[in-house]
Amino acid sequence: MDWPLLLTLMLSGLAVLLLMGMPVAFAFLAVTVFGAIEVLGGERGLVQLARNGTQAMTNFQLAPIPLFILMGEILFQTGVAHRAIDAVDRVVTRIPGRLSVVTVFGGTIFAALSGSTIANTAMLGSTLLPGMLKKGYAPTLAIGPIMASGAIAMLIPPSALAVLVGSLAGISISGLLLAGVLPALILAFLFVTWIVVRVTLSPEMAPPDATEEMSLAERWRPFMVYVLPLASIFVVVIGSLMSGLATPTESAALGCIAAVLVGAGYRALSAERLMVAIMETVKLSVMILFIIMTSQTFAQVLSFSGATGGIVRAIEGYQLGPLGVLMGMILLLLLLGCFVDQVSMLMITVPIFVPLANAAGIDPLILGVVYLLTMEIGLLTPPFGLLLFVMRGVAPPEIGIKTIYAAALPYVTMKLFVLAGIVTLPWLATWLPGLLK
Repeated sequence: MDWPLLLTLMLSGLAVLLLMGMPVAFAFLAVTVFGAIEVLGGERGLVQLARNGTQAMTNFQLAPIPLFILMGEILFQTGVAHRAIDAVDRVVTRIPGRLSVVTVFGGTIFAALSGSTIANTAMLGSTLLPGMLKKGYAPTLAIGPIMASGAIAMLIPPSALAVLVGSLAGISISGLLLAGVLPALILAFLFVTWIVVRVTLSPEMAPPDATEEMSLAERWRPFMVYVLPLASIFVVVIGSLMSGLATPTESAALGCIAAVLVGAGYRALSAERLMVAIMETVKLSVMILFIIMTSQTFAQVLSFSGATGGIVRAIEGYQLGPLGVLMGMILLLLLLGCFVDQVSMLMITVPIFVPLANAAGIDPLILGVVYLLTMEIGLLTPPFGLLLFVMRGVAPPEIGIKTIYAAALPYVTMKLFVLAGIVTLPWLATWLPGLLK
């Protein structure tokens, strides 16, 4: 079978299965089995699929994925994250759109602890959205910062998807974890700036709320008690990576230990809550790792069929140069982000994009950050952005999906701006990882 026909059949088959509602893991397994039988040779292809799955599950580089997820689940299930949000609320005063700004600050803090965009958005939505709407905030101004700062967890370590991207694409995992920090902080700054400017120009969008009169000690004590100890977890994870004292797996394990100690220190950790955190971690980790099991065979099918080499040669024939190739990748990823989930984006494109990026001389770290940021944008782009539906689930019934789409639009624009900045100023992504060398 010619590779264009094979590639068309596999991708169209995948699309049909996903539209039918089949889980992503099983849909990829189905098309990979078909490809393995057709290209790798019947029973030999299935044996190779099993062998690749065994090798993938024994890959030590993948261990940070469940560990980072567990770290965030412990903080979420113990309620420590909610206390931190309340502490930030006390500190932020006398600023236009105060509660929306609190959302960005709190979302960025929790993103540095959870690694899960869904958990981050759900927690912020359930905690802060009712209060903002009750105080008269415009729905778009209340909803937008929740989704935008929730998605930042894709970039800031501990990001489980950063580990997945690094593993599948052969990019330094420690370098990629660090590469997302500066772009994420720039995004948070832009979000706050947008909120302040928007409310200053249209004060009716966020009526001033009277903050409770407190002494300096009353205002800052909860911040010192509930936020700074959480910052120690981030310091443990990032500090151990940057100092070279720990591998990504070891730093993730240290982060879990720190999360357990923090939860125990607040007397919020119980055997029941710990078991819930572990079970939620298992559910998400199994889905991700099951998909990884098929990824190597999927890439081999494309390689042996000639699809990977054919696409690379076809694009090289246009002589686009590294910037042109990277822009083409970004456009395709942004388009895919409108229709498929983030793991599917990776599975479809990594076997093609990585050889293409290597041939064009694109820095692997830039490719990795482009993946993370475009996947983050995909979480907020209609019609199937995942966080749009998460927000629909936690928002009051009177808030329609069109309002949620409108709320996401300014923040998608800011994320595109930062993406353009990374393409034109690569040091935004490479400076912090460069400190490891």
